[in-house]
Amino acid sequence: MSSVVIDAQLVKTLRERTNAGLMECKRTLAETNGDIEAAIDLLRKKGAAGAAKKADREAKDGVIAQAIAAGSNAGLLVEINCETDFVAKNESFKAFAADVAKRLLADPSADLEADRIAAVQMLGENLRIRRHARIDAEGSGLLAAYIHTGSKLGVLVEVSVTKEATLHNEAFKQMVCDLAMQVAASNPISVDRGSVPADIVEREREICRGQVPAGKPANIIEQIIDGKMKNFFSQSCLVDQSFVKDPDLSVSQVVEQTGKAVGDTLTVRRFLRYAVGQEE
Repeated sequence: MSSVVIDAQLVKTLRERTNAGLMECKRTLAETNGDIEAAIDLLRKKGAAGAAKKADREAKDGVIAQAIAAGSNAGLLVEINCETDFVAKNESFKAFAADVAKRLLADPSADLEADRIAAVQMLGENLRIRRHARIDAEGSGLLAAYIHTGSKLGVLVEVSVTKEATLHNEAFKQMVCDLAMQVAASNPISVDRGSVPADIVEREREICRGQVPAGKPANIIEQIIDGKMKNFFSQSCLVDQSFVKDPDLSVSQVVEQTGKAVGDTLTVRRFLRYAVGQEE
């Protein structure tokens, strides 16, 4: 085992991200010379870690706010931080966040410093407009937003259509809203398999390879890895996930059924998911 000195904060972070035991985390960090990402992979290969990814890490408090343009062809999410949950729940703070979202949607380069300072003086805490992002529909498409209870999590989803009339169909609009809630609940990393970054796919395959029992023939190993990757994609890709409102259907099946019902071809184009304190 390596004699590298392991910082206590590294051990704490690894435990938070993997749910593995204290000593297991210390040993694994020693084996990987303090490389936390390599330690996560090694723990997963050993089966000592639960779900390795933990998207919503604890950080400064605050809220996620959203704004949708008239016609729902553009939308924006913004994270605004404060010092305490007490202020995060304050109606004046939430009104400030909603106003910031609207103004940034209208002008992404808007100067909001004077408003931020005024809010600091009113609320008595330091406030920070941490980040924001806007999505504009490509061609004919609809944006829907979802802010989860407590305003710690927000989502934007874009779905495109081929017929302009579909944008006004209530069943279609409900489906887009449902997809925003799906993203909030299931935390996918991409829309579909083709949009999963290549480095993530390769990393996951290597983890799967490390989970295969020793002594298996090469062709069997690849079959096992392919099976594990199928499970990975079904959990990580939005259109492959089980639909939260009806687990007997996949999201892609729901999109296809809705398309048939409205007489159009629907395409889930992209999504944005913000959580307070989430690492970028």
